[in-house]
Amino acid sequence: MLHRATLGGGCYWCLEAFYRRISGIDKITSGYSGGHVEHPTSEQVYAGNTGHAEVVRLEFDPNIISYREILEIFFVMHGPTTLNRQGNDIGEEYRSIIFYHDNDQKSVAQDMIDNFATELYRDPVVTQLEPLGEFWPADETMQDYYAKNPNAGYCIAVINPKIQKLRQKFAARLKTT
Repeated sequence: MLHRATLGGGCYWCLEAFYRRISGIDKITSGYSGGHVEHPTSEQVYAGNTGHAEVVRLEFDPNIISYREILEIFFVMHGPTTLNRQGNDIGEEYRSIIFYHDNDQKSVAQDMIDNFATELYRDPVVTQLEPLGEFWPADETMQDYYAKNPNAGYCIAVINPKIQKLRQKFAARLKTT
């Protein structure tokens, strides 16, 4: 049986692109969570008044990859010390956040924030931890963006270096295709 994880660490295109390469991740959906508007569009979210974060919903096989391992990748691959910002992406939609699905995930996530992430970074970790409310999938043009647009400027300048980092840091976790 597959489990779910919902994470926000800046632009969902980045998270989606590197989690697609990880063994045990079966399905990824980019979308929005944590806001107060039902069925938000990307335009509404980017206008900055819905309260949503860009997130990815991962469906994973816990026999291949644990939730803790997913969070290790999460904390290594994004900057959890900048409030509402990842690189040049600025706004609450780009915040570092973990939406837990149950109390076990909450406990693991809190431990990862308190012990793992704080050992990685000198600056305070600002990753938020909240129960998952409603998840709203982004429209189809936002799904699997990197695979569909590998030569787009954002993909070349921002996502490609992250994928290189992923290959260096998590080579043993990569899918063998």
